[in-house]
Amino acid sequence: MIIMKITGMRVFVFSCVFGILIALFSGCESPSGFANKTGTQVDLARKNYKVIKSNAVGRSYGFWLLGIIPITTTSYTGAISDLCEKSGLQEGKPQAFVNSAEERSVTYLLLFSITKLTVRADVIEFTE
Repeated sequence: MIIMKITGMRVFVFSCVFGILIALFSGCESPSGFANKTGTQVDLARKNYKVIKSNAVGRSYGFWLLGIIPITTTSYTGAISDLCEKSGLQEGKPQAFVNSAEERSVTYLLLFSITKLTVRADVIEFTE
């Protein structure tokens, strides 16, 4: 009886220590969004632009094993690169993203989860 109590206590202590270690060493992700602003100010009240593409979408996916072990994570840079590629944004032209939005979602399945970062924006080109 005493041996069973000691064994049970060891299992409990081991479980607590294991849980704390998992909590300490699991990855974290903080939202970044379009927080990095530039000092450029543009007046969109005048009709000095034309819309190149409306509601362009870029995506990045991640994969987590057991929902806590990151295998690949979503990348904001990857989502923006995908958005640039799909929207037809051309280097050297006076184009910009406006009306931008960011969405994050997670699909939890039995042994893994899939994270998705979606970035949406309208592409405009300045005419003046």
